Amino acid sequence: MNLIQRSLKILLCLHFFSTVYCIIPLDYCSNLAPFKEALDISIPSDFLLAQTGRKEVPKQPTIKNNCVEEFDFIIIGSGPAGSVIANRLTENPEWNVLLLEVGEVPTNLTDIVAMANSFQMTDYNWGFIMEPQENAGLGLVDRLMNWPRGKVLGGSSTINACVHIRGNRKNFDRWAEAGNTGWSFEDVLPYFKKSEDFLVKIQDPGYHRKGGLLGVQDVPYRSDSSKAFVHSILEFGYDYVDYNGRQQIGVSFAHGTLRNGRRSGAFNSFLLPFSYRENLRIYTGARVTEILINPRTKRAYGVRYDKDNEYHIVRARKEVILSAGSFSSPQLLMLSGVGPREHLEELGIPVIQDLPGVGKNLGDHAILYGITFTLNETITIPYHEIGQNDQVMEDFLNGKGILTTLTGTEALGLVKTPYTTDPDPTVPDVELIFIGTSNNIDNGTVFKELVRVRDDIFDAIWGQIQDQDAATIVPMLYHPKSRGYLRLKSNSPYDVPLFYGNYFSDPNNDDIKVLTSSIRVIEELIKMPAWQRYDAKLVEAVIPGCEDFEFDTDEYWECFLRHLGATANHQVGTCKMGPAWDPEAVVGPDLRVRGILGLRVADSSIIPEPIAAHTSIPTFMVGEKAADMIRQYWEGH
Repeated sequence: MNLIQRSLKILLCLHFFSTVYCIIPLDYCSNLAPFKEALDISIPSDFLLAQTGRKEVPKQPTIKNNCVEEFDFIIIGSGPAGSVIANRLTENPEWNVLLLEVGEVPTNLTDIVAMANSFQMTDYNWGFIMEPQENAGLGLVDRLMNWPRGKVLGGSSTINACVHIRGNRKNFDRWAEAGNTGWSFEDVLPYFKKSEDFLVKIQDPGYHRKGGLLGVQDVPYRSDSSKAFVHSILEFGYDYVDYNGRQQIGVSFAHGTLRNGRRSGAFNSFLLPFSYRENLRIYTGARVTEILINPRTKRAYGVRYDKDNEYHIVRARKEVILSAGSFSSPQLLMLSGVGPREHLEELGIPVIQDLPGVGKNLGDHAILYGITFTLNETITIPYHEIGQNDQVMEDFLNGKGILTTLTGTEALGLVKTPYTTDPDPTVPDVELIFIGTSNNIDNGTVFKELVRVRDDIFDAIWGQIQDQDAATIVPMLYHPKSRGYLRLKSNSPYDVPLFYGNYFSDPNNDDIKVLTSSIRVIEELIKMPAWQRYDAKLVEAVIPGCEDFEFDTDEYWECFLRHLGATANHQVGTCKMGPAWDPEAVVGPDLRVRGILGLRVADSSIIPEPIAAHTSIPTFMVGEKAADMIRQYWEGH
């Protein structure tokens, strides 16, 4: 039985007494029954069906709506920004807010962050796939790269790894220098602080607060391998830092968006505790198909959405706020007649506002799988104990243990590589993500499905270390030069857009060179005493497709990167924020859509370029700042 099967077995057993039937033997479930009540678990039908192979999901009762509803504000999407805005606007009891979400209410099992990868294989994930690319993704099945995105209340914050990292001071100062007034680091810091309940032990004074809605804490469990990683970077010459504080460059155990070891996401932090508010209405299973815009006045006045195969129209007295994310927000704008004129006209969509930047400027953090090293002692996360040891679940209920881990992410090293493209010494090039395990633990069952790595590639690297303890360091490129884009496939809202990532396509090949330089840093780290006491050795493998290059040369690593480089799921920029003179800007610093009244975009799509962050965290900040701007405007009118 592989890791994911064991994990699902223990978790489904916890749910046994509230399901119609149990797919797990009764004798296995009986010992875990006492924990079920403590977790208050419910599992949606789509999760069970995904595991049992049944293909039909029972339909929910049809909810008919024969009248046109009206609200002060309509928010499309319940991710980090949308949930925050819904929460903050309904603090004013005189305003009525409608939040529309195409997904459903998540099971409480999503609180177990260690299981996040499992939920990316359910209907909680849109299941988007990038179009094949000639110079990247060469080691993936059919050269197709998965681009996961949350389709559930809370959006991607319900299925992500919960790594909490804001971004570098210079990232935001450069936004302001580019003409985005009000978005410097000093401007946005209060909004980062407003959200958080920051309980990390080692923190810089003045940069954090306690008492916010978003829990942030040290990950309760730390393997000995994570401690070796931290010590190795200290030995290499870096400092231990609060990377969400005064300086980023250095090393730290991971900060997680956790509360008592459980996920603290947009849904359970900003929506669920406030669902009692009479002025907050949340419709799930509601797929917005069009933003309604008067073509004469160019004012957004409502939306059309599909729920249970019935169309509904709802009107906004004040504003429509688009928070559907870096993929769905530009898609909805284009479907509604706002976007590149030529593209819309070729699809027969009437053009209301010609905005060439919609769907363009797509930036993403590229990461590299495969930098794995073996160890002569078992010091990594003992995930094999899930489903075999009742103590694992008992520990979780007490806010500790291996189920509190961030899908294996235990520590982060933020470094400046020898081949840097940024002259500022305070801005890191790369994040070294330490994973206290390796893809060999379950013969790659989960990894191969999530990443679509080909069997021959997997076997070349991990097949040779099936019975060995191993750890992983994943380099993540913070500031890629390459840019992609998305386009509509048709004028139907039900057709998934076409996604073009364009990884490693920058003309000077800087993205490849920086990541190659980061591999050299990793090789030096493995030589540090902290690792050599465990006889750490890089797994040497020439993968299929790179046989013409000598292992460990720069040419080999470029080939390796083009085969196994992948997305960090941090796409931004497709509704770029910028000043009036920026031809690619879709929204201004006030987040209003250019040329359209009553419509704002507030989500990761407005972030102008990839920054030194895990994108959900600055997106929470965008939501806080957007809500404040909206409140200030309307409370003055």
